[in-house]
Amino acid sequence: MSPSRLPVYFISHGGGPWPWIEQMRGMYARTAREFAALPNRLPVKPKAILVVSGHWEASEFTVSSSARPPMEYDYSGFPEHTYHISYPAPGSPDLALRVCDLLAGAGVKVAQDAQRGFDHGVFVPLYLMYPDADIPVVMLSMKSNYDPAEHLRLGAALAPLRDEGVLIIGSGLTYHNMRGFGRDESTAVAEAFERWLNGAISQDSASVRNAMLVDWEQGPAARQAHPREDHLVPLMVVAGAAGEDRGRALFIDQVMKVPMASYAFGAANEQ
Repeated sequence: MSPSRLPVYFISHGGGPWPWIEQMRGMYARTAREFAALPNRLPVKPKAILVVSGHWEASEFTVSSSARPPMEYDYSGFPEHTYHISYPAPGSPDLALRVCDLLAGAGVKVAQDAQRGFDHGVFVPLYLMYPDADIPVVMLSMKSNYDPAEHLRLGAALAPLRDEGVLIIGSGLTYHNMRGFGRDESTAVAEAFERWLNGAISQDSASVRNAMLVDWEQGPAARQAHPREDHLVPLMVVAGAAGEDRGRALFIDQVMKVPMASYAFGAANEQ
């Protein structure tokens, strides 16, 4: 294994544009600190970042190919200033083409989108990790069928990028039931499912881990934690890209009465 091989991350990105809202920043204080510390865990500074966000799905896997991605304000009901946030990181048409080549080589159909911008599953964590916005960022959609096995295969095809200086991030949430946030009864549901997820990703055997993720609905309170699995599917991509690397929890924050966990697979510096 190359000493400069990058780990892969699944991060729970939180609710809306929270870093730009004073009342919410306090709620996510630990997440903000941990995201800011993530770059120091890496063996090298990434040449580029590939993000699979729980806020972008398409009928076929689709990669963003713009050299200057716009912004996607994919939320509502927040203060006016949050609709003028800018994260001016460049895109990378070259990386987009490399992603297409890898997927084509694995028999995975992929489209390109030159208009897609950064949604908050992308710009929230990256603003905290790399506030200078000096690393090219490319996005890759989920497929709207949410087939976990298909997303694991997608991730496996992307694994060579880890040795090419590309940081692969899956951005979602370990609990995403909009009706449950802030409710006392949601705490036990979210904790039970996160414990199961943590047990799955930390399996010594990648084949066992991936089989558990394919059957994620068998986890305790799975559908209560994820009535719609858009924020869980990015974990499948990350697990596929992890190969044989064992996963572990980076940190678990507690926000709105539910745990929000972030995971790492592969070598990274401990803090």
